[in-house]
Amino acid sequence: MAGVIRRLDETVVNRIAAGEVIQRPANAVKEMIENCLDAKATNIQVTVKDGGLKLLQIQDNGTGIRKEDMEIVCERFTTSKLQTFEDLSTIATYGFRGEALASISHVAHVTITTKTADAKCAYRASYSDGKLKGPPKPCAGNQGTQILVEDLFYNVSTRRKALKSPADEYSRVVEVVSRYAIHNSGKSFSVKKQGETVADVRTLPNASVVDNIRSVFGNPVSRELIEVGCEDQKLAFTMRGFVSNANYSMKKCILVLFINHRLVESSALKKAVETVYAAFLPKNTHPFLYLSLEIAPQNVDVNVHPTKHEVHFLHEDSVIESVQRHIESKLLGSNSSRTYFTQTLLPKLSVSGGTEVTASSSAAESAQRVYAHQMVRTDCRAQKLDAFLQPKERPPPDPEAAGPSGVQAATRTSQVDSLEMDDADDADMLEAAQEAQAPAAQAPAGEEERSATAEELQRKRPREENQRQEKEAEDERLTAAATPQRRVIKLTSIKELRAEITENTHQGLQEMLQKHSFVGCVDPQWTLIQHHTKLYLLNTSKLSRELFYQILIYDFGNFGVLRLSTPAPLYDLAMLALDSEESGWTEEDGPKEGLAQYIVDFLKKKSEMLEDYFSMEIDQEGNLTGLPLLLDKYTPIMEGLPMFILRLATEVNWDNEKECFRDFSKECSAFYSIRKQYVLEPEPAGEPDTEGNSWRWKVEHVLFKAFRTLFSPPRSFSEDGTVLQIANLPDLYKVFERC
Repeated sequence: MAGVIRRLDETVVNRIAAGEVIQRPANAVKEMIENCLDAKATNIQVTVKDGGLKLLQIQDNGTGIRKEDMEIVCERFTTSKLQTFEDLSTIATYGFRGEALASISHVAHVTITTKTADAKCAYRASYSDGKLKGPPKPCAGNQGTQILVEDLFYNVSTRRKALKSPADEYSRVVEVVSRYAIHNSGKSFSVKKQGETVADVRTLPNASVVDNIRSVFGNPVSRELIEVGCEDQKLAFTMRGFVSNANYSMKKCILVLFINHRLVESSALKKAVETVYAAFLPKNTHPFLYLSLEIAPQNVDVNVHPTKHEVHFLHEDSVIESVQRHIESKLLGSNSSRTYFTQTLLPKLSVSGGTEVTASSSAAESAQRVYAHQMVRTDCRAQKLDAFLQPKERPPPDPEAAGPSGVQAATRTSQVDSLEMDDADDADMLEAAQEAQAPAAQAPAGEEERSATAEELQRKRPREENQRQEKEAEDERLTAAATPQRRVIKLTSIKELRAEITENTHQGLQEMLQKHSFVGCVDPQWTLIQHHTKLYLLNTSKLSRELFYQILIYDFGNFGVLRLSTPAPLYDLAMLALDSEESGWTEEDGPKEGLAQYIVDFLKKKSEMLEDYFSMEIDQEGNLTGLPLLLDKYTPIMEGLPMFILRLATEVNWDNEKECFRDFSKECSAFYSIRKQYVLEPEPAGEPDTEGNSWRWKVEHVLFKAFRTLFSPPRSFSEDGTVLQIANLPDLYKVFERC
């Protein structure tokens, strides 16, 4: 038997329609926020209870609703934004169907309190099923409208049961408010739970889009944003917004998309921009994007979805392709540098041992299994970073020139022979002999340390004996420059400066530098080293400056002399320094010639003290003839000499003994340190990095060798970015296991 077709009751029709428009509390909030914005509100406050099912309250300071319109405000298809169907093609407001309040009133109890600018008082009215329950009653109230929605879906039990937990619904409400807050900078938004004093999202009326993104999504996103914007007159659209750069990624893509100021979704646009980011971001990570498209209203069809979260527009593929190209060009332009947030706080001594296993024979005898991600991969025959950066073949350097000395190279060779011949068969002995004949420069820093000769050990300064070194005048030892000590210093000021260095030493950093494996130089300022399973980036400039400062304090009064081949006039050096921008000279300081002559006369008065304590020689004619020899086989970069002379006269406190020694040592150590601005890069076809002709050779074979034996790194280096941990083997295994 055929079914009978009947006309549905109007109440049933309205509830079905309401179920399409209002699918959950977040949809109701979205509709009401759009009404507030259409009413030119600048302050919108949302209050929620039980995820919006028990109570939704939204209050604005807009134009309000006239008393005469309150009777029909909740009826279907009543609106102030549309009169004819043709108006739909040029619609510029959020609402146009007049269904929002009607749909809400069919599935909830609605109370509206409103006041217009010219009304003497506010009016309050309650609604049910789109009808006014009673005449509006006058009451006190501010300009604007307050809509109270209670017991949402009270008469649609299946919809109410299908919704998720109140917490999940509340998070969806917060998401909607947050996105409208980001787009509508210049307007204040807030959303909170009923009874709470602090809002979960709050934006200020004078905040920018970036400020709103920061308050909603946090600092990590806001500091990595690129502003985008393009216009195409042919396609009749403009685009503006902010997207994350290549330094930022997240587990899930966030696309805040507004088309003609309407919050919508576009799977095609989202897929297009994610395709662009796939070339910049790690696998399975996604970007953050806020995009606002303004398309000619006649090209947009907004009436394609009950909740209006989708729109269709003409030339959709062309518009998306244009946006995609623009974002890609912006990313390419910002990809010249990448930012990496690194761990600056280093492990203590207790962390450096234990689970780390070196490739030694004792590891093989251990019964405990060593997993791959815990193994330290270091090999005396492994290539360094320089081999990959400079692939051209070079003749092997002379062993005597590359090693610390010919005696040390020979001693190391004999030691390798004796170690290998103890318990090896003929084949092993042959292999050991071949390895022993390899140039000394091929031996890594770690092997040099393990096979240190007696002479090297004698040069090592035992810092724990600083307190009793002065008492043992007969204890002969060498300075850092391999010259014998002439005298024991008993000045109280020097003792105090040495004690400060000892007390401020970071033991974990000291052990790391003593047992590191040198990887290679990135540039004059930064160097890579490995310690156990971790890779570190070290600020060579800061480390070398502190090293030379400590050498100046510990070897005080016992320096050798670096003779200048041609005496350098102090007057000319001072004039060169004053001519540079770094000096900060202005006309108010007086003529440069007078200042330069003052510097010459001043340093000549101090020449006797400078020569006695620091081996810095100045003759009677005002020429610099000698500099202190601080480290064996190391010569400072002379481009920094003029500023060194100028700062000696201006930055050193010569009136106090301790301050004088400290200030001079700091200025001198800055001059001797490796500084990027004074390093001249060699030509690509220049000479290879051999002893004395390259800053790279000095860093690897002089400075980092001294870091092993002579250096007490201060605690501040573990926190100020001087030493950065940029990778460790266990974490890398986790990353590649997911790929």
